[in-house]
Amino acid sequence: MPEMNMDHPWFDMDLDAVARVDALVGAMTLREKIAQMLHQAPAIPRLGVPAYNWWNECLHGVARAGRATVFPQAIGMAAAFNVPLMFEVFAAISDEARAKYHQAVRQGNRKIYFGLTYWTPNINIFRDPRWGRGQETYGEDPYLTARLGVAVCQAMQGDDPKYLKLVATPKHYAVHSGPEPLRHEFDAICNERDLRETYLPHFKACVQEGQAWSVMGAYNRTLGEPCCGSQRFLQQILREEWGFDGYVVSDCWAIKDFHKHHKVTGSPAESAALAVKNGCDLNCGDTYPALLDAVKEGLVTEAEIDLCVKRLFAARIRLGMFDPDEKVPYASISPEVVGSQKHLDLALQMARESIVMLKNDGTLPLSNGVNLIGVVGPNADNKVAMYANYCGFSPNVVTVADGVLDRISVGSEVITKSGCHLWRDDPVLEGAHTFHIREKMDAIIAVLGNTTELEGEEGGVALSDGGGDRIGIGLPGRQLELLQKLHASGKPIILVVLSGSPIDLTEAEPYCNAILYGWYPGEQGGNAIADVIFGNYNPAGRLPVTLVKSMDQLPAFEDYNMTGRTYRFMTEEPQYRFGFGLSYTRFAYGDIQCRVSGVGDSDRKIGTEKTDRLCGDACVAVRVDVSNVGDRDGDEVVQLYVRDVESSVPVPRHHLEGFARVHLKAGETKTVSFTLKPEQLMCYADDGTPLLEPGDFEIWVGGGQPDDPASGAVSAVLTVD
Repeated sequence: MPEMNMDHPWFDMDLDAVARVDALVGAMTLREKIAQMLHQAPAIPRLGVPAYNWWNECLHGVARAGRATVFPQAIGMAAAFNVPLMFEVFAAISDEARAKYHQAVRQGNRKIYFGLTYWTPNINIFRDPRWGRGQETYGEDPYLTARLGVAVCQAMQGDDPKYLKLVATPKHYAVHSGPEPLRHEFDAICNERDLRETYLPHFKACVQEGQAWSVMGAYNRTLGEPCCGSQRFLQQILREEWGFDGYVVSDCWAIKDFHKHHKVTGSPAESAALAVKNGCDLNCGDTYPALLDAVKEGLVTEAEIDLCVKRLFAARIRLGMFDPDEKVPYASISPEVVGSQKHLDLALQMARESIVMLKNDGTLPLSNGVNLIGVVGPNADNKVAMYANYCGFSPNVVTVADGVLDRISVGSEVITKSGCHLWRDDPVLEGAHTFHIREKMDAIIAVLGNTTELEGEEGGVALSDGGGDRIGIGLPGRQLELLQKLHASGKPIILVVLSGSPIDLTEAEPYCNAILYGWYPGEQGGNAIADVIFGNYNPAGRLPVTLVKSMDQLPAFEDYNMTGRTYRFMTEEPQYRFGFGLSYTRFAYGDIQCRVSGVGDSDRKIGTEKTDRLCGDACVAVRVDVSNVGDRDGDEVVQLYVRDVESSVPVPRHHLEGFARVHLKAGETKTVSFTLKPEQLMCYADDGTPLLEPGDFEIWVGGGQPDDPASGAVSAVLTVD
């Protein structure tokens, strides 16, 4: 920590934060101020300001900073549909981040990835399965994304009235989801309805409910403006409309794109000035030194630069960087929390809850007393498939083969082989991949899918034909052929898919007795998958994305309008629906009960056939009884969907507006409650104006979407005056 010189007022804890910031920034030269606006901010020894690197990552654990607990990738955690568990996971991640930061400072290490300002969560909408970075998101639905994103921001930043635990940074604001190779020059065009209905709600929630102290802009332009220098998005919407008073950071080297690729400016000075004037406070990259020239040329004022620097130092003071450690509650977190047993257990729990069972003809669960089992496939014993991108590193990584071996009886045998290469056109079941199917083999677990060698960020995925994105969404290489040959043996086949994105399983499904979607499940993923296979855990994950039947069901990748995309607007039948997932038990729903609250002197009940009426600021309290009618304990993910029956403008087919993961013992019944607010019933005019129109709304509650015959959904109709 810097030397606490009480002659410097910014070290005076008796002053409020604003006075401390004003004093500190007022003591800086223009050159010093500009240097502090770079992600690698240098020390200012004369002022006692230590060097600080703003660039840190924790999408599913503290990343790129040595040892840390590795949780499932973000898309996997979204499949758990569990807000309290997500909060618990990120509280653990923020503990590890704090512990690593303070230990690093004690060692004199102020390098990248060991700070307190984290560029997480990625809350972009996963609108197209080809996008390589969709794995970093919480899926295709804005409501699910909002609820998980708010929990992440709150868990990361803590609840201390004076100090921030970390800074959370929702990204990439605002309309951004590929194509990766075009991101430095692409203009994402969408209509105003899609903007307000799909691309902005979760950012608004993270800013207003999650109180995120930072937001990261996107590389691309949106509706003509570069996202990291947009008057409309950074000033009018983010700051003026939503009341955001934190700082904005550019994506890395995105401001250079203004003049180099987007061609909206003609020089580094013009690019830097455009970003600063529109509220981008921190430059990840090296363009902001040109602000010296920009001031000389009259493109930006020192007062505008001061505003940016003050927002940055307000965050550093709230993080306790200028106070003694003994005064900062989070500074006492022990380094022993990193990779602790508690966190390993949490990683296992989240991995278990993220697994989605897509098919089961009764083959699962297997007995752990099977005599001989094969674990085959390029991901069977592949640690890379556990990690995903933006990851930390752990000595405890458990592959699927490891997990199976640990769960079976000591009197049983496991045979493991890759069977084929992950992606090359090499012969199947030959050479190094040879796997001999034995007559007495009880079952074969085929572990297939992708790794981050095949999907991820532009420039970081050497093997991706799509520059980080995928140009096809089927099983890579000759994996389907491997599955077919395994099936030809006549043995029961359990397909385990490890991937960060949806894979077209239409051709694969007939060759499997059971299918588990495991995502990139983190360091305890192998144990979690084995627990499901052998019945130690009853799966209840749900798809946070739609699995389409083929790419023929997808609009053009570059098209950002939502028509035909995601479950909300797709009219064709997919292979597997958003919200779908099977269990080893069965659930049943009682009649839905709704009451309008906040109207008149008393609540009013809504019937299951026709309704009472909603008006003004009233809310709707929704209740339903859920029963476990099977013979095993298990979780049900109760989902509430709304359909606007009489809208005058285009609306989604139906949209998720509530969910809860509920544990039920065999034979047990619980009442699940939701509250619907008027804004959850709104539609949007052509210009993006929100409307609560009079008419009927159908409310559905069940174990999946209303049009899924297996969801057991029950409904009521609500009339809005």
